[in-house]
Amino acid sequence: MAPLLAGLLTGLSLIVAIGAQNAFVLRQGLTRHHVGVVVAICALSDALLIVVGVSGVGALVQEHPVVLTVARWAGAAYLAAYGLRSLWSARRAQVLDPLESRGRGRGRVVTTTLALTFLNPHVYLDTVLMLGSIANQYADGRWWFATGAVVGSVVWFSALGLGARAAAPLLGRPGTWRVLDVVIGVVMLLLAVRLVLG
Repeated sequence: MAPLLAGLLTGLSLIVAIGAQNAFVLRQGLTRHHVGVVVAICALSDALLIVVGVSGVGALVQEHPVVLTVARWAGAAYLAAYGLRSLWSARRAQVLDPLESRGRGRGRVVTTTLALTFLNPHVYLDTVLMLGSIANQYADGRWWFATGAVVGSVVWFSALGLGARAAAPLLGRPGTWRVLDVVIGVVMLLLAVRLVLG
């Protein structure tokens, strides 16, 4: 049970930090726009990357740093564009209208979720390399560690996406939604700068 608990706590400690993916999941949860799809993609992607890391593929990624370089520049460009779009939205007052977002296509939401997940080199560093390295210290218990990390990911994304609904009444005020757009925009731009600076 020790590897399972260690995996759960380590996985949560890495995933709970505010980032582009978490900000997007929160926004989708608040607008109630394809929340289940977004949560499922994030949790399954994390599970896949954790399994890849525990399987030892992290060493392969480490030997080919060009993969991380490409992901870094593509991720920075995507985050900058997303951040600027959020800041542009913040210039006008708006209220949370869950019905307004329902007309938007699922394909666009899926594409954005996948981009924010796989174009972020920190995902590979944290999930594949770091979690993989820590898990492999448990030898025979490494898959219990991986299971704990996967459970942590599922719990976090479910709580963030589905729990955001409780905050929806607060966002009935235009000023609150404007602040959220500014915060998300600034976070995205800071993450983009951080990626560019390495």
